[in-house]
This record gives sequence, C-alpha cells and structure tokens, in this order.
Amino acid sequence: MAASKTKPAAEEPNRRADIVRAAGRLFHEKGYSATTIRDIANAVGMRSGSPFYHFKTKHDMLRAVVLEGIGKIDAAVAKAAHSGKSPRATFEAMLRAHLQQLLGEQGRDFAAALLHESRHLEPAELAAVVALKDRYETMWQKALQDLKRAGLIADDSQVARLFLMGALNWTVQWYRPDGSRTIAQIARQLAGFLLGKPQRP
Repeated sequence: MAASKTKPAAEEPNRRADIVRAAGRLFHEKGYSATTIRDIANAVGMRSGSPFYHFKTKHDMLRAVVLEGIGKIDAAVAKAAHSGKSPRATFEAMLRAHLQQLLGEQGRDFAAALLHESRHLEPAELAAVVALKDRYETMWQKALQDLKRAGLIADDSQVARLFLMGALNWTVQWYRPDGSRTIAQIARQLAGFLLGKPQRP
C-alpha cells in the first residue's frame, strides 16, 4: 500500500497566518535580526523546519509581516476616509483608525515591524513598500486639503502631512496600554490640538 501523502496538521495552509502573526510579535519584541526560525516555530507549536513549508526564508516572513502591517492600516484608514462625514469628523475617524492599528492589540506587532524592521528588506522590496506608504499618505493629504477648504487649518502642505505622520507614528514610543488615556481619547485630543474645539451649530 502506498504511503499516505496527507500533510501533517502543523503544515496545513491555514498555519501561514499563525506564522505571520507570531513572526510579527517576535520581530516587535526581539527585532528581526535577533529572531530565529526556531523562535517562530516554537511560538506556533511547530517543528523548527515546518515554517519552510510556507516561507522559503525568514526574510520572506518579514516581507509578509510588513505587507500585512501596511495592508491593515491602509484598509482601516480608507474606511474612515470614505465614511462620507464632515471633514473634521472624517479626520478624527482617520486619526482613530491609524492609532488603533498602530497601538491596539491586534495591529501593533505588524505596525512596529513596518516602522522599525522594514529596513531589512531588499532594496526592490523596500521600494515597493515605500510606494504603498506614499499611496497611503495621499489619503491624509486629501484629508488636510478638505480641512483647509473647510477653514479648519491654514496649512495643507506636504510638510504639514509629514509633521502629522511623524507625530502619529511616534506614539509607539510613549503609549502604554495601561496608561491614563485610551487610544480614542488620544485621537480626540490630537484632533483638538490641531483643529481647536468643534464649534457648536
């Protein structure tokens, strides 16, 4: 009788998502260079060689994690950007969505890898990520333009956008889940700082 060719449970295709999540967490906690394939395999209960069923190299895992990170942030902010609300409400929703992906439990590992570990990508891969980032930031540029047209800000320049993105992304350095402010409160406070208090109708 021929031997069964059924794949072990640890090699089922749906384990790819588990590997990506575990790799993202470990790249966040230990850094890409200090994380080994064995670390990732142990984190998902696999034999040390099993991740290679899904990825050729650790580098491929990093690429998957980074793309997952930018994909999640892009999708969340795009939903807010196309909500059809007023310029101010749209902007506040975008702030909240970006920070939720950046700082929330479900997204912060991917976001940290995107911000801090993508430098380990090959030049062509990094260029592709930069192109995705630039496309993502066009949503923010439009939001600033809408705010200026509404008379809520004076400057909708590229520099203003870069200041905004820098302030948002720097929150990973000081935000603590057990701190005195929730993510929604931080987003609302930042909106108030940039736009002032909303006027009553």
